[in-house]
Amino acid sequence: RLAVPGAAMLRRSLWLCLCLCSCPARGLRIHEYLYFQVLSPGDIRYIFTATPAKDFGGVFNTRYDQIHLVPADPPEACGELNNGVFIQDQIALVERGGCSFLSKTRVVQEHGGRAVIIADNAYDNDSFYIEMIQDSSRRTADIPALFLLGRDGYMIRRSLEQHGLPWAVISIPVNVTSIPTYEMMQPPWTFW
Repeated sequence: RLAVPGAAMLRRSLWLCLCLCSCPARGLRIHEYLYFQVLSPGDIRYIFTATPAKDFGGVFNTRYDQIHLVPADPPEACGELNNGVFIQDQIALVERGGCSFLSKTRVVQEHGGRAVIIADNAYDNDSFYIEMIQDSSRRTADIPALFLLGRDGYMIRRSLEQHGLPWAVISIPVNVTSIPTYEMMQPPWTFW
């Protein structure tokens, strides 16, 4: 393994580029990474890594340069959302637990969300991605569903609380292959 800072990021970027270039019409496949950048608030203006659900949900066929990332209320999004009106046409930030990944995705979809990012409920998780799979029901979901590390989800929610903001502004997906490694703004708490 290379011990050079950014080497892991470079390997991921090259892998992502090869996968996307070989099948651009199909979108992301299993075990690939999708990147998004928080534009506001500024203290978490980093590029974050997420992984798409394995066997349910849609793909990002559109790039959103500025869209709201709205923390769901309640955070687990297993039923009716108190802030569902703010999730319509935006992306929901949901917390793992309480019900299946597919159930959470369907709740956000029913509230008109364009996608859901499900953060691990283990706030100290800064390196282990969980494979989100279909539950035993025969239901489906059409919007993209992504898994986010617990530490990243926690830090985003904490920043919003500290600033008294109802949502973050993000850009998704971000093509990291076009950004020089030395310019990558990665979360300082996550090892790349």
